[in-house]
Amino acid sequence: MAIHIVSSGETAESIAALYSVSPQRLSYDNQLNEQAHLVVGQALLILMPETVHLTVPGDTLYSIATQYGTTADALMRNNPFLANRQYLEPGEYLVVRYEEEPFLPLDVSGYAYPYINRPLLRETLPFLTSLLIFSYGFTAEGELIPPEDEPLLALAQEFETRSVLVLTPFSEAGTFNNRLVSLASNDMAVQNRLIENLLDTVQLKGYAGVDVDFEFILAEDRIPYAEFVRRLRIRMNEIGVTVSVALAPKTSADQPGLLYEGIDYRLLGEAANTVLLMTYEWGYTYGPPMAVAPIPSVRQVLDYAVTEIPPERIFMGIPNYGYDWPLPFVRGTTAARGIGNHEAVQIAALHNVSIQYDEESQAPFFEYTSGGISHIVWFEDVRSIQAKFQLVAEYGFRGIGYWQLMRPFRQNWMLLNSSFSITRQ
Repeated sequence: MAIHIVSSGETAESIAALYSVSPQRLSYDNQLNEQAHLVVGQALLILMPETVHLTVPGDTLYSIATQYGTTADALMRNNPFLANRQYLEPGEYLVVRYEEEPFLPLDVSGYAYPYINRPLLRETLPFLTSLLIFSYGFTAEGELIPPEDEPLLALAQEFETRSVLVLTPFSEAGTFNNRLVSLASNDMAVQNRLIENLLDTVQLKGYAGVDVDFEFILAEDRIPYAEFVRRLRIRMNEIGVTVSVALAPKTSADQPGLLYEGIDYRLLGEAANTVLLMTYEWGYTYGPPMAVAPIPSVRQVLDYAVTEIPPERIFMGIPNYGYDWPLPFVRGTTAARGIGNHEAVQIAALHNVSIQYDEESQAPFFEYTSGGISHIVWFEDVRSIQAKFQLVAEYGFRGIGYWQLMRPFRQNWMLLNSSFSITRQ
């Protein structure tokens, strides 16, 4: 595996020849056919196949897997286009193995809204241990407000991916309600009803886990909230269902601010089976232009987290998005537009600008002008994702969690497949 940074005058064909790989596969892995042209400074993932199979009539994923001593799951991860196929086509080349296959195991989860593009989800599911379906809300009486989750549950089952119910304090209006957090934490009648309804739902629909994703917890609810998570985990574990909890990115126990004061890393780490560190959103919609997940800031959170929670219970959050800010930035007025990582490269190609890479934050960025307005874009590419993967291996975490799966970013999944042995059911 290699990462190639595009220079002026290079083409997909010349780069493929440099590494002795297929130009068609190079283009597919990096979604090059979806942009106007290569961009100077663009990072490309170069994968070197070790074993390739030429399909013949009668071949199936399972027959090929048996022939080479691998699995249909592994073949689908090595060739993601197969996820949206019913049959193999004779005369096409499938990668059976890449050079230096990974051995370090990793749980991989990702959040998806019910309206996610179905072909995109099908292509992504083979890379996931768990699909987190976002989200169930609840009323002030503890009654659940379900999303249209049946299609996603069916797809997760088809790909043998664990499905996880995400619980958020969203009201019947579909908006965040801080009062619901306090009710679920302190009102035992509401809490008991909520837990019973969750138990009924996960058993009825076949969920394998529950993820509690509450934010802006009041300081006075710190202990009651952790106790709610603990009680939920005990009840769910009795029926073989796990409980995870999402944690705002703290760097110390006494960190001030509404986002942090009600989150107790030690208590919640003990209460839940696993935790997800929300290590993103330093660059955000209303904030100044910067990387979404700069490595120094991420590392500060990780350094604190491992003093409170065992690494084997930690999932590190990874952003699957970037932001496009109009300039000049004016706090309280300027709002960045959320974009996909591949979309960012398309914007750079459209405006014929080069991509730069900030070595301190370990993130790509570029500037362009449209309609007389200057813009700056920060996003993720294969280099910045690799830097995050290195942190996961360094700290020995249980897994990673993507927020979110709604935008295509194929080179991420191919790099993940080359870096870790993805845990499946």
